[in-house]
Amino acid sequence: MRPRSPDLETIRAALQPHGLFLRGFLNFAEGEAAPHLAAGGLARSIALVGNIGSSLWSAFSLWREAEPDRGGCDPLDTWSKAVIHPIAALADATAWFPSDPPWQPFQQWAMRAEGLKASPLGILIHPVYGLWHGYRGALGFAEPIIDEPAAHGAHPCDHCPDKPCLTTCPVAAVHPETFDVPACRSHLRTPEGQGGCMSGGCLARAACPVGRDFRYDHAQLRFHMAALSL
Repeated sequence: MRPRSPDLETIRAALQPHGLFLRGFLNFAEGEAAPHLAAGGLARSIALVGNIGSSLWSAFSLWREAEPDRGGCDPLDTWSKAVIHPIAALADATAWFPSDPPWQPFQQWAMRAEGLKASPLGILIHPVYGLWHGYRGALGFAEPIIDEPAAHGAHPCDHCPDKPCLTTCPVAAVHPETFDVPACRSHLRTPEGQGGCMSGGCLARAACPVGRDFRYDHAQLRFHMAALSL
């Protein structure tokens, strides 16, 4: 009897009110290293769950306002688990999160599932959404996923003639092959950094021409910058 593929439409419908999407799928080959499922055995497939632009911001903000402690010290991680764990139970899946050990290779999964590559900022760049997307969790299944494979486009950075992300950073922290994290963090502590990138989001990230229509809302940009431990 052929194994039953996970019910992706039910999962999509359950994610939709939270502004989350199934972002990509990956089937593991026989003998390939794969994570262990909570029920035992190795996962045969995973589905990545994430946001597109500010799609999650409204649902997350409403949840946070209703929490007595506004979601604690890591509210977005806490909200992601509160949303995704019940959906994983509904789908008979195991949920994994980027914030939790054992650390799963989310970036490697995304590169395989959606054909993405890293931008000079280190963020995986999507050919449509640009730098304005994220992965909030992954669902693991005991069966392969039967679905239309994602169309993998060309790496946007290879076809960007001006590469404004390399010239916009106030302290030249962004380079084609490296990102100078100490220089960036030092700048963010200065009055100029507090009034610039910390207030309105990373200037180099905003300069990228890919996916500008999906740029995060101002409140979301401030939230992510405030979460940095400087």
